[in-house]
Amino acid sequence: MERSFAELVAEADAVSVEGWDFSWLAGRATEERPSWGYQRAMSARLARASAALDIQTGGGEVLAGAEKLPPVMVATESWAPNVAKATELLHPLGAVVVADADEPPLPFGDAAFDLVTSRHPVTVWWDEIARVLRPGGTYFSQQVGPASVFELVEYFLGPQPEEVRRARHPEDARRAAEAAGLEVTDLRAESLRTEFLDIGAVIYFLRKVVWMVPGFTVEQYRDRLRELDELIRAEGAFVAHTTRFLIEARRS
Repeated sequence: MERSFAELVAEADAVSVEGWDFSWLAGRATEERPSWGYQRAMSARLARASAALDIQTGGGEVLAGAEKLPPVMVATESWAPNVAKATELLHPLGAVVVADADEPPLPFGDAAFDLVTSRHPVTVWWDEIARVLRPGGTYFSQQVGPASVFELVEYFLGPQPEEVRRARHPEDARRAAEAAGLEVTDLRAESLRTEFLDIGAVIYFLRKVVWMVPGFTVEQYRDRLRELDELIRAEGAFVAHTTRFLIEARRS
C-alpha cells in the first residue's frame, strides 16, 4: 500500500541525520558512482603511506572502509556529533580524530604528512594542505562539482545566477592548487544520474546536505514538497544530476 504524503514527511523529518552515512536512502534514492572508485583508490594510497591526514572526515565512514591504515593516521572534523561518531568508529582502527574548525591553520606542523585525503570537503584551504604535506607528498580528493543536484536546488530556490552554478568548478581547483605550489597530476570530472524515489528521500537529503537549500525546513517548503510528491508519484522519480571531480596534486 502506498504511504501517504503526511506519513513520508513525518518519518523523514524525524530521522537522525548525524554522520555521513546515507544508508537510510536505500531503496528510496539512487546515485551513479564515479568511474574512478574513490574509496578503493584512497585505500590503495593509504596502504603505501607512513603518515596520513583525512580532512573533514564526517563520521569517519569512508576512512573506516580502507583496507589498511598507515602507522600514523589522523582525521579532522568540525561538527561535534560527527567528531563523536568518527572517534567511536576510527579509534579502534588506530586513527586519531581531532576536532578542528575547518579554518586555517590546520593544527599540525609543517611537512607532517606524506598523504592528505578528503572526500567532499566543504572548503579547501590549499595553502594549508601544501604546508602540511612533505616534499613529494600528495593530496587526493573527490569533490562536489558545479551545479550538483541543481535540478533539486532550483526546484526550491528558483533559477540560480551563473556565478552560483559555476562555483566549485574543477578548473578553479586546479588553479588554486597550483597557486599554492602544488602540481596537479590528475583531474577528472563526471555528471552522474541521481533519482529520488519518494518525497521522504528528498527531505532526508536536504536535511542532511544543509548547504543545498540553506535553512530548509519542512514547514517552510510544505507546499512545494506536496507538489513534488505528486510529481514523483506520477513519474516514478525526480531526476537530478550529481557532479563530482577527482583531483590529485603533488608537493614538489
